Amino acid sequence: MPSPSSASPQAAITSVGHYLPETRLTNGDLEEMVETSDEWIRTRTGIQERRILGDDGKATAFMATAAAQEALDSRGIEPDAVDLIVVATVTPDMLFPATACLVQDNLGASNAWGFDLSAACSGFIYALTTGAQFIETGQAETVLVIGADKMSSIVDYTDRTTCILFGDAAGAVVLEADEEAGLHDAVHHVDGEHSELLRMRGGGSLNPPTHETVDAHMHYLQQEGRQVFKLAVNRMANVCREVLDRNGLDAAGVDYLVPHQANQRIIDATAKQLGLSSEQVMVNIDRYGNTTAATIPLCLYDWEDELERGDDLIVTAFGGGLTWGAGHLTWAYG
Repeated sequence: MPSPSSASPQAAITSVGHYLPETRLTNGDLEEMVETSDEWIRTRTGIQERRILGDDGKATAFMATAAAQEALDSRGIEPDAVDLIVVATVTPDMLFPATACLVQDNLGASNAWGFDLSAACSGFIYALTTGAQFIETGQAETVLVIGADKMSSIVDYTDRTTCILFGDAAGAVVLEADEEAGLHDAVHHVDGEHSELLRMRGGGSLNPPTHETVDAHMHYLQQEGRQVFKLAVNRMANVCREVLDRNGLDAAGVDYLVPHQANQRIIDATAKQLGLSSEQVMVNIDRYGNTTAATIPLCLYDWEDELERGDDLIVTAFGGGLTWGAGHLTWAYG
């Protein structure tokens, strides 16, 4: 996105929805599955429990549809008024059709088109920036941006380094035009050189499913935690500074930092580097774990009643790819 200007309208978030599975996977449950402990998980990640969708035939599109429907209902928008659906996910129901197509059908959004976007944990802010372009250029009036992932479908529950981190959930926002509030600026980066630090090797055209790839656990998420931790803190903090500088903001001018919920220590370190207090940072990782593309809209949902029109928010994320970015938005309602 180019540097901010006075051009209008902006693409504003006018409603938020969410979906959380009922099943809770606690740290105590994980103690029975792998060699770990509640204390170890809490002190190193901040997570106490996460939600799991289960294996009853429901997948990412189910959660994405529920979150989107709640967002539409909250705003009083009928599905046939939606122009575009952008779904950020790394766990689509299938390689094709896109999850957005399934959500469109589930909602009955007969006038919408849509597509999926894959940027791992950065997916929601990538999708938010993408959806905003259609509002700002006048090509759409109502856009659904959804972050949804069924991470339990690609987590190896024999790998104690990764299975403790992830949960399932969906979050959705409605974007509409606003003359003042909205997404003012965003900066995004990728670094494919370090893609091996966080990836899933199997399932694509390079390593299509075979008995060998399944036996080698290639269809599960793999992560080099220590290296990812260091990169995440530095790059999230740096891209947030970039956005703050571009928009003439400092720590005192930020009402809330909305960070991707990967690890409490990453969140704390990023906030510290930016000079932000804990009161300025949205955190719900203790209840949901890392829900990948859903974490940022879940935070917005949880804080919706506290947000007021005009509040300045910085959203930021870091994920596999490697991908990372940040955006500055002004809240449009409340």
